[in-house]
Amino acid sequence: MKKTGSPTEESPSLLIDRRIEELGDWRGQMLSQIRACIKPADPEVIEEWKWRGVPVWSHDGIICTGETYKNVVKMTFAKGASLDDPMRLFNSSLDGNTRRAIDLHEGEKLDEKALKALVRAAVALNASRARG
Repeated sequence: MKKTGSPTEESPSLLIDRRIEELGDWRGQMLSQIRACIKPADPEVIEEWKWRGVPVWSHDGIICTGETYKNVVKMTFAKGASLDDPMRLFNSSLDGNTRRAIDLHEGEKLDEKALKALVRAAVALNASRARG
């Protein structure tokens, strides 16, 4: 029996595109909006696909994840506890010493300006720790 080559691994960006399309509801739209905020906030962002299907955005380390659940889209910032959040976007995972999350529900409006500022702050924090 002839063995075929391993299947071509799809890019993380393509997998995220597919996830958005597969969701086909408000969660896909929200994930798309999140992504549309992250990319301009950090043009050097790297999109990754981890933990069997979680979109991850990184630059000198993980910035945040974009998890989708039945009733919420959750953005978890890897070092969120170390970030200033003047617009109080963080509304989940507030008790830990490291991570913070933003739970977004159907019908909620994304504060794009505040989210971009938070992403830029996370990138700056990652960069400062990468240098040190």
